[in-house]
Amino acid sequence: MVRKVSPAFISLSLQSKGWIDEVSSLGKVMEPPKRLKAQLEGAEGPTRQKAARLVIDLAETANAEGFVEAVHAHVSGVSVITGGHGLRRFLSDLSASQDGEVAIPTTLNSAGCDREKMDEMDIEWPDFLEQQFEIVQAYERLGIDATLSCTPYDRGVDDGSGIASWAESNAVCFSNTWTSLVTNRESGLSALATGLTGFAPRWGLHLDIHRVPNLLVRVECEMEHLSDWSILGDWIGKQVRPEWSMPFGPMPLLTGLPSFMSFASKKALTAAAANYGCAMLWADGHSASPPLKQSDAGWEPPEGGWQGELVFTNADLEMRYDELAPTGQVDLVVIGCPQASLEEIRKTASAVRSYMEMGMRIPNQRLWVFTSGENYELALADGSLALLEDAGALILKDTCPEVTPYNRTKYNHLLTNSLKAEHYLTSGLNRLPTSVMPIQGCVAHAFDPALSAGERPTLQVKAQPQHATNKSHQQGDVALSGKGLRSQSDFVVRGKAMVSDVPITYLGYVNRDTGVIEEPGHPLDGQAIGDTVLVYPKGSGSTVAPYVLMGLIYTGKGPKAIVNRDVCPLTLPACSLLDVPYGHGFAEDPCMAVNNGDLVELRRMGDKVTLTVIERVKVES
Repeated sequence: MVRKVSPAFISLSLQSKGWIDEVSSLGKVMEPPKRLKAQLEGAEGPTRQKAARLVIDLAETANAEGFVEAVHAHVSGVSVITGGHGLRRFLSDLSASQDGEVAIPTTLNSAGCDREKMDEMDIEWPDFLEQQFEIVQAYERLGIDATLSCTPYDRGVDDGSGIASWAESNAVCFSNTWTSLVTNRESGLSALATGLTGFAPRWGLHLDIHRVPNLLVRVECEMEHLSDWSILGDWIGKQVRPEWSMPFGPMPLLTGLPSFMSFASKKALTAAAANYGCAMLWADGHSASPPLKQSDAGWEPPEGGWQGELVFTNADLEMRYDELAPTGQVDLVVIGCPQASLEEIRKTASAVRSYMEMGMRIPNQRLWVFTSGENYELALADGSLALLEDAGALILKDTCPEVTPYNRTKYNHLLTNSLKAEHYLTSGLNRLPTSVMPIQGCVAHAFDPALSAGERPTLQVKAQPQHATNKSHQQGDVALSGKGLRSQSDFVVRGKAMVSDVPITYLGYVNRDTGVIEEPGHPLDGQAIGDTVLVYPKGSGSTVAPYVLMGLIYTGKGPKAIVNRDVCPLTLPACSLLDVPYGHGFAEDPCMAVNNGDLVELRRMGDKVTLTVIERVKVES
């Protein structure tokens, strides 16, 4: 019988001290540090106790090589439209006891608005500012520094080395690629748990054995604009095939790059690559050298060979610009996703200046520039902001384009210079047709609406190669053995299996109200995850995924149990904290052994979890 989820989870009972004793008996490698064990026993209050429970669940699931002390955490899940009901309820419960604060420096991701410019943003969302304050203040009660920036690497972190726990995909890829600060691709919940305890499981990209390229990309084209780098990063992700073995996502080695890459170029490249789960890359001649041998013929492949070899040409770049060019009326131009660096602000101001010298002004504040509080002050000091505002642009801080709810009576077609913005703006977050051009083209359209005159485009999201499924209908008996979460007790769950061998992207592609997957081309598109035994490889996309899943569980629209094939820091935290029966670590791939629609039983007895097919779904002839 399924244990019902109750708000009582927040007054954590570890069922018994026996759970703590079991953790201690896992062996020398998994022995928790003295302080983490004390936190688990409640010595530092229930808030840190809950966080310690999650850290240890993650460590065991990932077969971590012990624990590490983190130097910094960065928490995602701030905007009302990303975290939604699940985020607000969880934070309200977590911070209500006011018994615990973060143990290490911890910063906060972008919010959904600039609170000083709500009138200009014209957000049509009931009580949006009130809900946004509720979220930020809950984080502040936990001692988190409300920097409200998605670029903690840009003037945000003093110590650029050591182990961090960051839950912002663009920041993860930037940090691992260009700095000595090492972080796994965390979820908002796992980063928060590390912030509260000071500890993280030592696994994944913390280990040099996993920091190895798996994809070779030869760049054979000129890279003139910041948006060129953004297109390159996104293009690489779009080429990845589901049959490629990439347990930590695509990790490309790029060769043939120009001799100079600016800070903003590096940011644009890694931010867009992160759209498809890339947690780090190697830029030959610009980043640290990959752990591979090099000969006169170039970099030698890793053990087992490259998963793929790609060539990015001028034709590829031009084709993407053609595909992304605006057709029909552009309503709003947005720059700064991730939040604009000082370099991007100055480039935008330079492009604006030439129009101002001809006596032109941006009508109706058609240009919005998003940046961090730190860069806002710097651009204010050097005159860039004054120039932009004099031209009619709106400068916004503490928020970014992808997490802002737009007034759809005014804005139904956006133009940007960022493929990260395009990726999320066209998703279920906003479902806005979005076009892409270099900054100069964006500024031109901001000044002259007639450049894009015509009927606004209709959003048409196409299936991606990553959606291709390799499943085939299976027959016969199946009983798979795996593992569960150490914090969970015995359970038996029966129900219809909902199965995919393609990852599920919760943020933007799972309806937060109905639980229906809304991703054209995905094998489960149009199906609701509610009341199912949900079987899939892992979560993908935004690190805010756990809050979407938690919101569905709170409202009874979530699955009754979850099975993952891969280690999934995006799914596991929600199951751990809300006590949703969870299975992983099966010897045989459950995504292939179980049919979508089979009647199954997920059972935990002691340390063992079994997934058994009770009745096969019939195939229509």
